[in-house]
Amino acid sequence: MTKIKITDEEKAQKEPKQAEEPKETKAEPDLKAKLQETEQQAKENYDRYLRVSADIENFKKRAEKEKNETLRFANEEIIKALIPILDNLERAIDHGRESGNSKGLLEGVEMTYKSFLSVIQKFGVSQIEALGTEFDPNLHEAMMVQEDTQEPPGRVISQAQKGYLMHNRLMRPAMVVVSKKPELTEEETEEGTV
Repeated sequence: MTKIKITDEEKAQKEPKQAEEPKETKAEPDLKAKLQETEQQAKENYDRYLRVSADIENFKKRAEKEKNETLRFANEEIIKALIPILDNLERAIDHGRESGNSKGLLEGVEMTYKSFLSVIQKFGVSQIEALGTEFDPNLHEAMMVQEDTQEPPGRVISQAQKGYLMHNRLMRPAMVVVSKKPELTEEETEEGTV
Protein backbone atom coordinates (compact mmCIF):
# COMPACT_ATOMS: atom_id res chain seq x y z
CA MET A 1 0.00 0.00 0.00
CA THR A 2 1.12 3.26 -0.75
CA LYS A 3 1.04 5.84 1.76
CA ILE A 4 0.04 9.27 0.82
CA LYS A 5 1.43 11.92 2.84
CA ILE A 6 -1.17 14.52 3.74
CA THR A 7 0.06 17.85 4.70
CA ASP A 8 -1.43 20.02 7.36
CA GLU A 9 -2.96 22.26 4.79
CA GLU A 10 -4.77 19.42 3.09
CA LYS A 11 -5.91 18.10 6.44
CA ALA A 12 -7.37 21.44 7.26
CA GLN A 13 -9.26 21.51 3.97
CA LYS A 14 -10.76 18.04 4.41
CA GLU A 15 -11.81 18.40 8.05
CA PRO A 16 -14.76 20.59 8.73
CA LYS A 17 -13.67 23.93 9.96
CA GLN A 18 -14.26 24.50 13.61
CA ALA A 19 -14.69 27.92 14.94
CA GLU A 20 -11.47 29.15 16.24
CA GLU A 21 -11.71 30.21 19.81
CA PRO A 22 -10.52 33.70 20.23
CA LYS A 23 -7.44 34.05 22.23
CA GLU A 24 -7.94 36.07 25.36
CA THR A 25 -5.90 39.15 25.55
CA LYS A 26 -4.84 40.93 28.68
CA ALA A 27 -7.40 43.72 28.15
CA GLU A 28 -10.42 41.39 28.11
CA PRO A 29 -10.40 40.42 31.79
CA ASP A 30 -10.13 44.10 32.66
CA LEU A 31 -13.12 44.94 30.43
CA LYS A 32 -15.23 42.15 31.95
CA ALA A 33 -14.40 43.32 35.45
CA LYS A 34 -15.25 46.92 34.53
CA LEU A 35 -18.53 45.79 32.96
CA GLN A 36 -19.49 43.87 36.10
CA GLU A 37 -18.50 46.83 38.27
CA THR A 38 -20.57 49.21 36.13
CA GLU A 39 -23.58 46.88 36.21
CA GLN A 40 -23.29 46.71 40.02
CA GLN A 41 -23.12 50.51 40.24
CA ALA A 42 -26.18 50.80 37.97
CA LYS A 43 -28.13 48.46 40.26
CA GLU A 44 -27.07 50.42 43.34
CA ASN A 45 -28.02 53.72 41.68
CA TYR A 46 -31.42 52.36 40.66
CA ASP A 47 -32.06 51.11 44.20
CA ARG A 48 -31.01 54.49 45.58
CA TYR A 49 -33.32 56.21 43.07
CA LEU A 50 -36.26 54.07 44.19
CA ARG A 51 -35.58 54.83 47.87
CA VAL A 52 -35.27 58.57 47.23
CA SER A 53 -38.47 58.56 45.17
CA ALA A 54 -40.30 56.81 47.99
CA ASP A 55 -38.87 59.28 50.51
CA ILE A 56 -40.05 62.21 48.40
CA GLU A 57 -43.56 60.75 48.12
CA ASN A 58 -43.67 60.17 51.88
CA PHE A 59 -42.46 63.71 52.48
CA LYS A 60 -45.17 65.13 50.19
CA LYS A 61 -47.87 63.14 51.99
CA ARG A 62 -46.56 64.17 55.42
CA ALA A 63 -46.34 67.85 54.39
CA GLU A 64 -49.89 67.78 53.01
CA LYS A 65 -51.18 66.20 56.22
CA GLU A 66 -49.36 68.78 58.36
CA LYS A 67 -50.70 71.62 56.20
CA ASN A 68 -54.25 70.34 56.57
CA GLU A 69 -53.81 70.04 60.34
CA THR A 70 -52.39 73.56 60.52
CA LEU A 71 -55.29 74.98 58.53
CA ARG A 72 -57.79 73.05 60.56
CA PHE A 73 -56.46 74.33 63.87
CA ALA A 74 -55.09 77.72 62.73
CA ASN A 75 -57.65 79.63 64.78
CA GLU A 76 -57.29 77.44 67.86
CA GLU A 77 -55.47 80.11 69.85
CA ILE A 78 -58.01 82.83 69.11
CA ILE A 79 -60.92 80.48 69.87
CA LYS A 80 -59.37 79.56 73.22
CA ALA A 81 -59.08 83.28 74.00
CA LEU A 82 -62.72 83.95 73.00
CA ILE A 83 -64.28 81.15 75.07
CA PRO A 84 -63.98 83.07 78.39
CA ILE A 85 -65.84 85.95 76.75
CA LEU A 86 -68.72 83.60 75.98
CA ASP A 87 -68.64 82.57 79.64
CA ASN A 88 -68.90 86.23 80.68
CA LEU A 89 -71.83 86.79 78.34
CA GLU A 90 -73.63 83.77 79.80
CA ARG A 91 -73.01 85.07 83.34
CA ALA A 92 -74.32 88.53 82.36
CA ILE A 93 -77.46 87.01 80.84
CA ASP A 94 -78.03 84.79 83.89
CA HIS A 95 -77.53 87.76 86.22
CA GLY A 96 -80.00 89.86 84.22
CA ARG A 97 -82.63 87.09 84.37
CA GLU A 98 -82.21 86.47 88.09
CA SER A 99 -82.11 90.04 89.31
CA GLY A 100 -84.38 91.71 86.82
CA ASN A 101 -81.92 94.55 87.12
CA SER A 102 -80.99 95.89 83.70
CA LYS A 103 -78.21 97.98 85.19
CA GLY A 104 -76.33 94.82 86.25
CA LEU A 105 -76.92 93.28 82.84
CA LEU A 106 -75.61 96.41 81.15
CA GLU A 107 -72.49 96.40 83.31
CA GLY A 108 -71.89 92.72 82.53
CA VAL A 109 -72.26 93.24 78.80
CA GLU A 110 -69.95 96.28 78.91
CA MET A 111 -67.32 94.22 80.74
CA THR A 112 -67.69 91.47 78.15
CA TYR A 113 -67.37 94.00 75.33
CA LYS A 114 -64.14 95.37 76.80
CA SER A 115 -62.82 91.84 77.29
CA PHE A 116 -63.64 90.96 73.70
CA LEU A 117 -61.87 94.10 72.44
CA SER A 118 -58.75 93.27 74.43
CA VAL A 119 -58.66 89.73 72.98
CA ILE A 120 -58.95 90.84 69.37
CA GLN A 121 -56.32 93.52 70.00
CA LYS A 122 -53.91 90.77 71.09
CA PHE A 123 -54.29 89.32 67.59
CA GLY A 124 -53.55 92.60 65.84
CA VAL A 125 -57.15 93.75 65.30
CA SER A 126 -57.96 97.41 65.89
CA GLN A 127 -61.06 99.53 65.44
CA ILE A 128 -61.17 102.34 62.92
CA GLU A 129 -62.01 105.59 64.68
CA ALA A 130 -63.99 107.38 62.00
CA LEU A 131 -66.20 109.90 63.79
CA GLY A 132 -64.95 113.46 63.28
CA THR A 133 -62.19 112.47 60.83
CA GLU A 134 -61.83 113.26 57.14
CA PHE A 135 -63.59 110.72 54.91
CA ASP A 136 -61.05 108.16 53.66
CA PRO A 137 -62.35 105.79 50.97
CA ASN A 138 -59.63 103.31 51.94
CA LEU A 139 -61.09 102.97 55.46
CA HIS A 140 -64.66 104.23 55.22
CA GLU A 141 -67.73 103.33 53.22
CA ALA A 142 -70.11 106.24 52.80
CA MET A 143 -73.71 105.21 53.36
CA MET A 144 -74.95 108.70 52.60
CA VAL A 145 -73.95 112.32 52.34
CA GLN A 146 -75.70 114.82 54.58
CA GLU A 147 -75.71 118.61 54.57
CA ASP A 148 -74.09 120.06 57.67
CA THR A 149 -73.41 123.70 58.44
CA GLN A 150 -71.19 123.02 61.46
CA GLU A 151 -68.72 120.55 59.87
CA PRO A 152 -66.53 121.11 56.81
CA PRO A 153 -67.40 119.08 53.70
CA GLY A 154 -65.95 115.59 53.58
CA ARG A 155 -65.96 115.04 57.35
CA VAL A 156 -67.47 111.92 58.95
CA ILE A 157 -70.40 113.15 61.04
CA SER A 158 -71.97 109.82 61.96
CA GLN A 159 -70.89 106.20 62.15
CA ALA A 160 -73.42 103.39 61.70
CA GLN A 161 -70.94 100.52 61.98
CA LYS A 162 -67.32 100.40 63.14
CA GLY A 163 -64.59 99.29 60.82
CA TYR A 164 -61.69 97.01 61.71
CA LEU A 165 -58.05 96.61 60.69
CA MET A 166 -55.90 93.53 61.24
CA HIS A 167 -52.18 94.34 61.20
CA ASN A 168 -53.05 97.46 59.18
CA ARG A 169 -55.01 95.44 56.61
CA LEU A 170 -58.65 96.43 56.20
CA MET A 171 -60.96 93.73 57.54
CA ARG A 172 -64.17 95.76 57.27
CA PRO A 173 -64.66 99.43 56.38
CA ALA A 174 -66.49 101.75 58.74
CA MET A 175 -70.02 102.56 57.52
CA VAL A 176 -70.30 106.35 57.78
CA VAL A 177 -72.33 109.44 56.96
CA VAL A 178 -70.27 112.22 55.36
CA SER A 179 -70.94 115.94 55.59
CA LYS A 180 -71.36 118.18 52.62
CA LYS A 181 -71.75 121.90 52.17
CA PRO A 182 -75.41 122.95 52.26
CA GLU A 183 -76.83 123.93 48.93
CA LEU A 184 -78.13 127.43 48.66
CA THR A 185 -81.87 127.80 48.24
CA GLU A 186 -83.35 129.89 45.43
CA GLU A 187 -83.94 132.76 47.82
CA GLU A 188 -80.32 132.67 49.05
CA THR A 189 -78.98 132.55 45.49
CA GLU A 190 -81.21 135.49 44.47
CA GLU A 191 -80.05 137.49 47.47
CA GLY A 192 -76.42 136.81 46.57
CA THR A 193 -76.86 138.08 43.01
CA VAL A 194 -78.78 141.27 43.81
